[in-house]
Amino acid sequence: MMLRSSFLNSMLSLGLLILIWQLAAVTFNSPVLPSPLLVYKTLAHAIQTHELPHHLGVTLYRLIISFFLAMLIGTAIGILLGRHNSLNQFFDSWLIILLNIPALVTIILCYIWFGLIETAAIFAVVINKIPNVIVTIREGTKNLDEHLMEMTKAYRFGRYKTLRHVILPQLFPYIMAAARTGLALIWKIILVVEMLGRSDGMGYQIHLFFQLFDIPSIQAVAKQRCLILSRALIVIMTVLLIVKAASFDPVTFSKLPVYYHGELSWKTFN
Repeated sequence: MMLRSSFLNSMLSLGLLILIWQLAAVTFNSPVLPSPLLVYKTLAHAIQTHELPHHLGVTLYRLIISFFLAMLIGTAIGILLGRHNSLNQFFDSWLIILLNIPALVTIILCYIWFGLIETAAIFAVVINKIPNVIVTIREGTKNLDEHLMEMTKAYRFGRYKTLRHVILPQLFPYIMAAARTGLALIWKIILVVEMLGRSDGMGYQIHLFFQLFDIPSIQAVAKQRCLILSRALIVIMTVLLIVKAASFDPVTFSKLPVYYHGELSWKTFN
């Protein structure tokens, strides 16, 4: 019942937005504000001619590669800085500088240093996202349960078991937060990267439509972008939840590891 009510509210809100858009388009009657129907027709034509699916596929490829690289590297560095205060203090100024460098500057420098190639485009996106992931994961690592960390030392857990059974389960909410914000940020940066130095992708299409002053096509691309981003976010969140359920076995004080003749077993305490 609650899900049905939430879905109904979302549909009513979206319908109101489309109604306001239609009324504004009729009132101003200007080519810079096309009606929702015209935008929908433009979107349908772009899909039928296979022009939009091609460029969308290229952008999604860059998004997936950049997203997972940034998450893996950022999570590893964030855990390292969160667990070692001396390293955190030493590299904190580096992190502040990276967080405050404009994305546009990083993109231009990558193109100048490496050329207008695919690697430079992906590298520019990853560099812009990594600092945000590091900060989120670092703060989560600082809040780890120290009792559980001491227990892993007492029971001689290896690094892999400690990471899998103790650290990652506690960091999972922070990983989800970094993934949720990171996906939207990476999508925006990819569009700028494609506008500046690529010959395909959604950003390239937007730049082309801007030169042609094709407002309906720009809005059609924006609409498709919102739909794909929301679906991609749902897919990534679902994958992360599945990985958590399948791989992470969080340690609690009701379930402690016991070594017997060199073998690790789990003993449950009621």
